[in-house]
Amino acid sequence: MSNATLQRTSTPKVVRAGRGKNFSADRRPGFLTYGILLAFLIGSTYPLWYSFVIGSSTGAVFSSAWPPLLPGGQFWINVAEVFDSVDFWAALGNSLIVSSVITFSVVSFSTLAGYAFAKLRFRGRQGLLIFVIATLAVPTQLGIIPMFMMMKQLGWTGSLGAIMIPTLVTAFGVFFMRQYLVDNIPDELIEAARVDGASMIGTFWHVGVPAARPAMAILSLFTFMTAWTDYLWPMLVAPQTPTLQVALSQLQSARYVDYTIVMTGALMATIPLLLLFVVAGKQLVSGIMAGAVKG
Repeated sequence: MSNATLQRTSTPKVVRAGRGKNFSADRRPGFLTYGILLAFLIGSTYPLWYSFVIGSSTGAVFSSAWPPLLPGGQFWINVAEVFDSVDFWAALGNSLIVSSVITFSVVSFSTLAGYAFAKLRFRGRQGLLIFVIATLAVPTQLGIIPMFMMMKQLGWTGSLGAIMIPTLVTAFGVFFMRQYLVDNIPDELIEAARVDGASMIGTFWHVGVPAARPAMAILSLFTFMTAWTDYLWPMLVAPQTPTLQVALSQLQSARYVDYTIVMTGALMATIPLLLLFVVAGKQLVSGIMAGAVKG
């Protein structure tokens, strides 16, 4: 058989295989995929919807045999009850201050330390990194009593500073930024900046920070959410200047709990987080895609 004959007989098979491969790669998701995504969406949003349903109802809602699916007409009445029961706006301001300061500090220090561990060469770098990672294995609850005693000796108890200072930098933030920057900043780019006369701080600002922005956005969101929902440490160290979570705990009494009011307060405390995720959702998605796609 000649070479021309071999080409004529083999070429259609290659083309068919290529078409089949391209067709499978370009195929749109099927009904099963959309069904699974819809199930996850309903399962994720139902707790928030149920909180709104309970928060817009009266106490008689719990006397029915089946849980309600549609909201009632008492939401704004319950909101007014929350405002009458706790100093909501002062607690909201305290939470905004605490969460914003902690987020800015954690992102700043974590980016600096992560860049140093990822791209700088200095003695003891690996040992320090191992020590930082080892602190993640220590439960946070073990440090509550020593930190409280320290804050009391310094006379800081009862202030917002006592809430913020112990969490101005986290080991997780340092490790997260280090893992991101070690692969996303080429060493050649840093060497080129130094050849051009950039200082170490200038190289970090003009090379490291632009490359770290997606990871900084993700770390900012998770840090803000963690600081916003923190309850134990603010309750122990500064009950006189309560954050929002501590203030909302006053909606429960020892003998009677009106869950409609509690659900209303919890929903009001969740709204700022939802707004934050809506505003910063684009940065979150771009950060995830930047970490998942290389090259």
